[in-house]
Amino acid sequence: MNEFELIDRYFRRAVRDPAVRVGVGDDAAIVVPAPGCELALAVDMLVEGRHFLPGVDPATLGHKTLAVNLSDMAAMGATPRWALLGGALPDDDAEWLAAFAGGLFALAARFSVALVGGDTTRGPRNLCLTIVGELPAGTALTRSGARAGDDVHVSGRLGDAALALAALQGRTRLDAAALAALQRHLDAPEPRVALGQRLRGVAAAAIDVSDGLVGDLGHILAMSQVGAEVDLPLVPRAPALDARLRDDERDLALACLLAGGDDYELLFTAPPSARARLAAIAVELSLPITRIGRIVAGTGLVVRGEDGTPLAELPQAFDHFR
Repeated sequence: MNEFELIDRYFRRAVRDPAVRVGVGDDAAIVVPAPGCELALAVDMLVEGRHFLPGVDPATLGHKTLAVNLSDMAAMGATPRWALLGGALPDDDAEWLAAFAGGLFALAARFSVALVGGDTTRGPRNLCLTIVGELPAGTALTRSGARAGDDVHVSGRLGDAALALAALQGRTRLDAAALAALQRHLDAPEPRVALGQRLRGVAAAAIDVSDGLVGDLGHILAMSQVGAEVDLPLVPRAPALDARLRDDERDLALACLLAGGDDYELLFTAPPSARARLAAIAVELSLPITRIGRIVAGTGLVVRGEDGTPLAELPQAFDHFR
């Protein structure tokens, strides 16, 4: 196949969204946002060997390629609408492409996202997806709204993906059932789009946890010019990770829990007056929302251990250039 045959066969789909005036196949897509809405745009790149393991199931990789962008939309409180996909591929393996496209389009259908354009070339496997969402003007969640006195909350639980990766890399051991359960969070994260939309007007600041709790909360603190205290015992985690906090793998467990990345949960701040509303949202979505700390005046992040004393050193968050 040449590149145009590849795109036509695997990535051109009928678009039923009336807001898409021109989709795949032209020099640019043309879309029409809803009246009174602003656009939210985000782009993420996934590089083989850096962001995903060689040989990963292509269907789950298709899912994850879109899911990480949907998570950005969730963090802003936006409704995802349209996507553009760029990719370098080492070959035109038909079986791999069909599975990858199947995983991507299955998730796109769940969130009514239309693929409206993209590009491809031969090269080391590298996937780059741009997503466009919309939300009512002036309602976007940002990283800069946290205020002293706010609670710090997180959805779901943290560290599952990082612990699965550690096991796959031979840095720890998990039984087959535990690894399979945790690896689902690594390979096919669930974007919290519905939660992000419900947090508009409730949360003061928000971010998705892609690079680890320490680093991503740090972005909120820097943008909001505040500090924070987090209580380690409150940070939600899997039993397998909790057990490692109490044995000779504590350092690994702390790194997974606080700085592992690939969680794609929402981390946000909100005033204490929002606690009842957040409890209702958690029930409505069947999604745990856990209060793990507080925003304080000043700067910096303190994580308090099981005995209430600050951890002497925090693990470093994922860095794309480290």
